[in-house]
Amino acid sequence: EAVLIDFSKYLREIVELDHERMRARVQPGLVLDRLRERAEEHDQTFGPDPATHSRCTLGGMLGNNSCGVHSILAGVTADNVESLDVLLYDGRRLTVSRGADAIRGPGADELRLALEQLAERYGDRIRDGFPKIPRRISGYKLARLLPEAGFDVAAALVGTESTCCLVLGAELKLIPSPQHRSLVLIGYDAPWTAADHVPEVMEFGPIGLETFDRKLVDNELKKGFERHTELLPGGDAWLLVEFGADSKEEADADAERLVAALKKKKSKDYIDLKLFEDDDEVAQIWEIREGGVGHSKVPGEHPGWPSWEDAAVPPERCGEYLREFEELVEQHGLRVSCYFGHVGHGCLHTRLNWDFSTRDGIARYRAFLEDAAALVASYGGSLSGEHGDGQARAELLDRMFGPELVGAFDDFKRIWDPDWRLNPGKVASPYPLDTNLRMAPPYRTKQVETYFSFTSDNGSFAAAAERCFGVGACRAQEDVMCPSYQATFEEKHSTRGRARLLFEMMRGDVIEDGWRSQEVFDALDLCLACKGCKNECPVQVDMATYKA
Repeated sequence: EAVLIDFSKYLREIVELDHERMRARVQPGLVLDRLRERAEEHDQTFGPDPATHSRCTLGGMLGNNSCGVHSILAGVTADNVESLDVLLYDGRRLTVSRGADAIRGPGADELRLALEQLAERYGDRIRDGFPKIPRRISGYKLARLLPEAGFDVAAALVGTESTCCLVLGAELKLIPSPQHRSLVLIGYDAPWTAADHVPEVMEFGPIGLETFDRKLVDNELKKGFERHTELLPGGDAWLLVEFGADSKEEADADAERLVAALKKKKSKDYIDLKLFEDDDEVAQIWEIREGGVGHSKVPGEHPGWPSWEDAAVPPERCGEYLREFEELVEQHGLRVSCYFGHVGHGCLHTRLNWDFSTRDGIARYRAFLEDAAALVASYGGSLSGEHGDGQARAELLDRMFGPELVGAFDDFKRIWDPDWRLNPGKVASPYPLDTNLRMAPPYRTKQVETYFSFTSDNGSFAAAAERCFGVGACRAQEDVMCPSYQATFEEKHSTRGRARLLFEMMRGDVIEDGWRSQEVFDALDLCLACKGCKNECPVQVDMATYKA
């Protein structure tokens, strides 16, 4: 039914790195950390840095308009793009940038005219209807086409989720990289209390401002990961405040200034605080925080699914929003398994205990998402503050933008892809959010008897095969996991690819031959049974045991 194009095997090069101009030309399959490593040779970096920086590709970041921890320093990906080399579905290859020469290539004049007319037709509605927040990732970036934004076509195409074009290359902006870091960790009694103090902390000029709660820490420990939790100050939720500078003395001084100001306060609205100036301890604290990206499948607990997990609101209203969000969760009979996020820019991550196995559970899923979308819209927020709309949220865009701007999204998509062939059903004219769910009724897995007991998965091999939810740490090329992927760069030889094949085998819709399937054999044949995944996968997929 579709073709998936994976650029990460062949188009993975840094084409040019110009440190004087602070520019980098890259291919879409290049992993972010490879660019950052080269740029750091001259104390520069590419600013957006998702927690998946060890394996996320630049093409993926351009597709989602990714952000990350340091968006308060660098902005979102769209803010850091000079030009794009794009391919349209009809085969035209174009270079897009901004200004008078914003589109170059076949049919450029017609495209430019259509985009200018769209911007003029909807201009006032765009100015009034787009939320004025730093993490507005939902919808198409039509505001970038306005004259006051410089008619930035490249930035408008960032975050379009492959619905308008494929990106074959990009010229990116680099920024100075602060070479020395210090951290302050401030403990509070709850996530919303921590979030209340974002405006106060932002006045001290941090380069990163994060939050995470006790549940996240406990979940990592339950999964058996070694974390230096003894370093944490008291509290059940924390603000992680990072300062950066060109000298260690300056970074430490900035952090110490915040600590001194907090200690001087007459009313102590925090529980405890701690300053970290040692590089090893700083790294250990970040390890705790970044562990949240793989938060799911805690032994003995609900898997904790995504889908409503990265909404963004004005940073100064984060605490207020979280309180209302927690009330909404309780009203729907759900439970949040952890809170974390980039509160400096108002982006908040959660996981919820959806039930996708029953029709009642799916009805509750829809009802909650509709109410949550209304809540975010009431705050002037964005349904997505980082991960994009996809299918899970695109149906709800009218709550955020109104029907007229959603119509403008359809017009924008049609300008680039008039035959509606690129990733249809996403962002523009989307599929309903409760269709195409992977495990919705009448989903049933094959019943198989196994030698191993799979106690962490309720005795079910099928549940073990469902453990992976695609976080992709097996593609990082930095640790043990996964040797065969590192040798081949083929998805089917990653832990994630194998887990997906086993899931499809147990479902039986696509792979019908069970264990006799050639596809499953080909994927498992190169598994070395090294157990790197068991040790390093955030959800502890144990491919060696599955293979055995």
